Amino acid sequence: MRIESAFLFDLDGTLIDSVYQHVLAWKEALDEEGIELAVWRIHRNIGMSGGLFTNQLLRETGIEISEPIVNRLRQNHAAAYKRLAGSLRALPGARELLAYLTDARIPWAIATSGRMETAALNLEILGVDPARVPVVTRDQVKYAKPDPDLFLAAAERLSVPIETALVVGDSIWDMLAAARCRSLGVGLLSGGYGADELRQSGAIRVYDDTADLLRKIDEIAARR
Repeated sequence: MRIESAFLFDLDGTLIDSVYQHVLAWKEALDEEGIELAVWRIHRNIGMSGGLFTNQLLRETGIEISEPIVNRLRQNHAAAYKRLAGSLRALPGARELLAYLTDARIPWAIATSGRMETAALNLEILGVDPARVPVVTRDQVKYAKPDPDLFLAAAERLSVPIETALVVGDSIWDMLAAARCRSLGVGLLSGGYGADELRQSGAIRVYDDTADLLRKIDEIAARR
């Protein structure tokens, strides 16, 4: 019996070099609301859902974040991120890895905690058409990472069992979400998290970036 495997990719920090643009965009949005939060603390929360990010803000600042403030933060973050779009780049090996999987007829999809308003910029850089490739964004699920909903929806779109999928991500939130849906997590260092952090969160393998993963693709049994 042939087991159908698939790759489920995070987007920011995994396929696109965009983590620090998101950090700066959130910093600008928070500053506009008069909310003081150090840049390094923002970075530690990139990749989680907006709701959990808001809860983290409450814990770290003691400020009650009302729904109108949440909405303004999201809108101002998106606007700031779009202004930084000129500095966005695909990470080394990202396009080549996706091309390899496509050529090898290995299913793959993208699952991101970002909403389509910001994810669309990244997809355009990658040359990924959401009409042809399954792309699941925060807009399409009830809960984002570290809940498993995004990856479950992506596997469903590919019609593959979630247990046979490999989740490729750069943050501990990706690895925690992978563990919660019984997928194998593959961590990348390209988002700024350390190898030990990724392994402790459930990563079975850790690579520098998508180029390093492609060079060692045989280690996770993704063969032509």
